[in-house]
Amino acid sequence: MTTIQNKVDFAVVFTVDKANPNGDPLNGNRPRQDYDGHGEVSDVAIKRKLRNRLQDEGESILVQSDERRSDGYRSILARVEGNEEVAPYFTKKNKEPNKEELVETFASKEWYDVRAFGQVFAFKGTDVSVGVRGPVSIHTATSIHPVDITSMQITKSVNSTTNAKDPSQKTSDTMGMKHRVDFGVYVFYGSINPQLAERTGFSEGDAEKLKQALITMFANDSSSARPDGSMEVNKVFWWEHNSKLGQYSSAKVHRSVKIQLKDDTILPKSIEDYNITVDRLEGLAVKEYEGL
Repeated sequence: MTTIQNKVDFAVVFTVDKANPNGDPLNGNRPRQDYDGHGEVSDVAIKRKLRNRLQDEGESILVQSDERRSDGYRSILARVEGNEEVAPYFTKKNKEPNKEELVETFASKEWYDVRAFGQVFAFKGTDVSVGVRGPVSIHTATSIHPVDITSMQITKSVNSTTNAKDPSQKTSDTMGMKHRVDFGVYVFYGSINPQLAERTGFSEGDAEKLKQALITMFANDSSSARPDGSMEVNKVFWWEHNSKLGQYSSAKVHRSVKIQLKDDTILPKSIEDYNITVDRLEGLAVKEYEGL
């Protein structure tokens, strides 16, 4: 299948309802916020969800979560060394003069996430250092309005370990905290660069798979912090330009999405409290999709 020929921009609107969309480990795992109180979900967390969805659909993924791995490898290096096409270029005996380019070619061919998002291949004990730039770029998701965070203390009914001095006492690990966003509407943006797609071989078919992963992003993603139904993709907007450069800059395309409270709404509690529209850009059509 041919590589993608024209620039693509996209935007995704989703809601968080009594869930922790992306905890900050440096802040007690509280949901991420900027200094103005707007909720945030990092681009790394978004890519993790996309990788999981693509993996569910049978795509070969290099950066797999350990609890969701579909092979016997426990690390990226092990997965690279287990690939017959890529592994030979990481041996010190291999003196191929252009082995960095060959690593980029074979790794992009083998793994969807390398082909899409890129990857740095630099491992201790090898003399190969390769940085693959992927054509798909994704922004941090930000809530439209500041979000309220509720924290609650939780306890376990059983000790993980025994108190050596007094086995009848509960240990400190039975106490904990859970944090959640009460409600928030978030949006993130992204683009596909056709020049970089030529290097990694990112195709029209790959772009369609990415679109479907965006639409179904929270499928099979539930946890105690994100119960089923607490996070929902509401809208996916997809712009296909008519050239590699594009008729408009990505910034102008992304700004065309308008998410505003309805006039009679003071405290939003659902996506129905918002009007979501897209300003028309001359010569550039937008495709709109409902989330799963």
